[in-house]
Amino acid sequence: MRARLRETLLQQHGPAVDALRTFYKQHELSDPAATLSRYIWFALVTGPPPLFDPAVRHEELPPEALALEGFREILEDYYREQNIGQLWREAQPVYQQEIARLHDPVSQILLVTRAYVREMTSLADPRTFSIIVEPMVGRKTNVRNYGDHYAIVLSGMGEFPADLIRHAFLHFLLDAIPMRYSHVIASKHPLLDVAARAPRLPVDLRDDFAGFFSECLVRAVEIQLRQLAPSELAAILNEDDADGYVLVRPLVAVLPKYEKSEPSMKEYFPDMVRAIDTAAEMKRLQNVQFALADRAPDAGAEVIRVERRPPATIPDDPEALAELTEGERQIAAKHPREAERAFQKVIARYPEQPRARYGLALVALLDGDVARARQILGRLVGGESKAANDPMVLAMAHVYLGRISENEGHVAEALAEYRAASAVEGAPGQALEAAKRGIESTESRLKQAKP
Repeated sequence: MRARLRETLLQQHGPAVDALRTFYKQHELSDPAATLSRYIWFALVTGPPPLFDPAVRHEELPPEALALEGFREILEDYYREQNIGQLWREAQPVYQQEIARLHDPVSQILLVTRAYVREMTSLADPRTFSIIVEPMVGRKTNVRNYGDHYAIVLSGMGEFPADLIRHAFLHFLLDAIPMRYSHVIASKHPLLDVAARAPRLPVDLRDDFAGFFSECLVRAVEIQLRQLAPSELAAILNEDDADGYVLVRPLVAVLPKYEKSEPSMKEYFPDMVRAIDTAAEMKRLQNVQFALADRAPDAGAEVIRVERRPPATIPDDPEALAELTEGERQIAAKHPREAERAFQKVIARYPEQPRARYGLALVALLDGDVARARQILGRLVGGESKAANDPMVLAMAHVYLGRISENEGHVAEALAEYRAASAVEGAPGQALEAAKRGIESTESRLKQAKP
């Protein structure tokens, strides 16, 4: 198919073809893989033909796609001039054949992985994971993450990349968890300070603790799923330590307890983190020798990570972090008095700490004190609140204000709050999903109310 398409494309002529070839030459890089990478990014964030409108806002476009500014208009003209739709229809059976061949092994990986994490994805979830079969990309498998959207591009050629697919899907399932519990993992930050000295640890992970924790968690879960022999397990753990992924070993040690429990990984995660003895791990790392940066990168895959930083409002204070964690645990258990005591201890040290204030709002809702909850939430979404630097708190505060207004029959006010929540930059998927449901509910009620 590649040979036939190449011959067809070489014989094409016309103004749009000339413009396309000129654009490609002007934007060609010395590394062919880097050139291809730009167009893969463009394809992932672009809508369908014939208009190829961006699927995301301009400010959300990755730098690689922005480097192809002006390509969309040229591509639109080329698509129409050369009747590419018909060319695609002729090639489509080959794509369908490859998709059919990959469907069962890919589905099995996703099924087993999702079952281990105990996480069922929802169509309403704004986070997405896409597997795209594109034989034209050659033998390299490309993994991309832009915001809450994950994609893996498979060529269908060569050996089936089972490990890479599982790794990418685990990142999709787990990446948001360390960010959600950024105040819980903060007490383990000294371990990253040690790991950052490892020459092989990727630079982008050295100052991104949530990203580092996520990568180690993914590797630990992969080890458990593979059910390795003791000698193989020891070798991999030693290699991870040498490469700087020093949290893999303690996470592997605590995962068996999770496997015997009932909660999902998302709910059990704080217990896993607390089970890691930071002092003992720091002592262990004194004897770890980091490997030299002499290993070439994997030529068979290209993985792009997006840095995610914890909110600047989280205090660097182990006691306060412990109380925040305890407060959230008691909220989940519906013990308002215990939760209130924990949050008040944080506020005694940090009077405007957003997550503690947000916790008190949830306590008020558990008590049925809607007026107090509204007062606290209103303060959090106010222009001078520090919650502006914590997307989770800001978005969820708007969501709860929306729910309060909706329950009181103020549907238009509720809709405004839900829309405000959906517009919070960096808001987690859980908050965006809640905002989306609120928007749909209130818009439906408003339509029904019209005569």
